[in-house]
Amino acid sequence: MEGLGINLPTLLAQIVNFVILLALLYIFAYKPFMNMLDQRSNRIKESLAEADKVKAEAVKAEEDFKKRLEVSSKEGQEVIARAIRTGEEARQRAQQEAKQEAQALVKRARAEIQRERDEAIGELRQEFADLTIVAAEKVIEKSLDKQAHQQIIERVLEESATLKPKG
Repeated sequence: MEGLGINLPTLLAQIVNFVILLALLYIFAYKPFMNMLDQRSNRIKESLAEADKVKAEAVKAEEDFKKRLEVSSKEGQEVIARAIRTGEEARQRAQQEAKQEAQALVKRARAEIQRERDEAIGELRQEFADLTIVAAEKVIEKSLDKQAHQQIIERVLEESATLKPKG
């Protein structure tokens, strides 16, 4: 090998030096470098896991928000429905009270009309009786007992009232 310019003891010394250098580099450079890469890889995995966890919590929070929103919406609709029912009930109550009040007014008006009619009939009977007495006095030309004559006229009116139906 000396013909090729290779010195065997130097070659062996260089190979030994190269192996020692490799061993030293492996111990002092490669292992710490690999440890650093492993730690970085672990931190990245942890960050990704944390990001996934945060994402899952965000999805869960969004679902909870949607559920609460649906519940609130349903409660709002129930409140509106209750208010509509209450308003309808109040309207019906008011309508019924107005109807009852109108019926009472009609009843009172009828009673008032009947009373006024009876008063008018009574007044007409009295006037008729007075006119009859005056006419009888003029015919007979003498004064009759007003009380006796009044009783006779009332009796005649009662008899005529029983013969004719009241209208």
